[in-house]
Amino acid sequence: MPAMTIDAARPDAFVRTTRALAVACLLGMVALGLAWELWLARTGSGAWAIKVLPLAWPLAGLLKLRLYTYRWVSLLVWLYVAEGLVRGPSGWGIDAALAWAQVALGLVLFAATAAHVRWRLSQARRSGAEVAA
Repeated sequence: MPAMTIDAARPDAFVRTTRALAVACLLGMVALGLAWELWLARTGSGAWAIKVLPLAWPLAGLLKLRLYTYRWVSLLVWLYVAEGLVRGPSGWGIDAALAWAQVALGLVLFAATAAHVRWRLSQARRSGAEVAA
């Protein structure tokens, strides 16, 4: 059976919206993580900035509408939400604000990726096609 694929040049409005939201939140989390660890935290050499590398990896897959990427990003983001939930209440000043911003971006990223996956799977069921991961 042919697998259902989304034409990246002509996705529907819901797919475009969830992709834009997911990409914006992902880039926001990368920028926040880099700024936090390199400039704003001022706690060391900035070696902890390496923690944002896993967030940069899925960008191409999100832009190309790869369903498998949306699935694993919806799981990966919980590591960053958990970090923000630990650092938010225990921090003070700018550290606490950055932690809560990370939690907010992570929750919106999860919502966007989960909605995207659910929409694509429901569209595949309606058309009777097999979904490509």
